[in-house]
Order: sequence, then C-alpha cells, then structure tokens
Amino acid sequence: MVVKSIGSILKSLRKERKLTLKELAGLTGVSISFLSQVERGKSSVTLESLKKVADALNVNPTVFFSGNEEEQTLEDRHQQFYYKDLSNGIYDASYLPILVTLQPGQNDGNAFTHSGHEFLFVVEGVLTVSIDGKKTEVTEQQSIMFDAKKTHYWYNLTTQPIKFLVVSSK
Repeated sequence: MVVKSIGSILKSLRKERKLTLKELAGLTGVSISFLSQVERGKSSVTLESLKKVADALNVNPTVFFSGNEEEQTLEDRHQQFYYKDLSNGIYDASYLPILVTLQPGQNDGNAFTHSGHEFLFVVEGVLTVSIDGKKTEVTEQQSIMFDAKKTHYWYNLTTQPIKFLVVSSK
C-alpha cells in the first residue's frame, strides 16, 4: 500500500477542484508560499492550517491522513503534535474523530475557529483548553464540548504527554 503525504493529497485535491495556489490561499488566509511548501513536502502543517484548507476544499480533514495507519506528525516551528485518524476510512461522515498526543510544554500556538462543534475527551493527562480566552483544565477521563466558532486552542502545560480524543463536527 502506498502512503501519500499530506502535501501530495493537498495538491491532488487542489488540482481536482481546478484551484491555483493563489486561489486556495485566498480562500484559507494561508500564504501561497506556505501552501506551496506543504505541497512539496518542505514544510509541515498545523491542525489549524489543515482545518482551514479542508474547509476551503470542502473535505473532511481526515482525508489528509488516508492510508496512514501510524500516527501522523504535524509540526509548527515550536510545537509538535501527533494525530491518529480514527475514522476507519469513512471520510464523508458528519464528524471527525482524531486521537491527539500533545507533548509536554506545548503551549505556543494560535487560537482558531472553524464550523461545527468540538468534543474533547482526555484519555491521559491534564489538558488546558482555551475557549474565547477562558482557560479550563480538563483532567483524565473528563470531557468538554463547545461551539467551534468560538476561538479555541489546546495546551499542554504539564511535564507529561497528553492523549485526548477530538471529535469535530462539520
């Protein structure tokens, strides 16, 4: 089985929709150069950017993980997350389940919004969630659900990795 990179999947979807990099950048608010680097495998992408691209292409973000049985690493300059798609290859569902591992001290990033709702369930550790600027700690075996149109972000302010389930609706 051939495992495609996020960049090659992005490029394929963009071309299927007959969009230029400039047009996709305009739809997402992500720079042309960044999109080009992701497509060429020269830059990795955060979930925030991936969600914007998926919304613009009208696809479920799990499509970028298709065929990947292992966890997918998405990186930004200062942070590293590990994502495991739990959709079992069903990409037209009305919700998106992903298992996230967030490394210790991962507290840099930009809050973002998207359509739908988001449900978080902490499997291991203590997750700090910011929703419209209000921070809440969600401990092991606890959950939180909110309107994803509210500005939000997740943080690991601890010294241990955190594993949590994210279920986002369209």
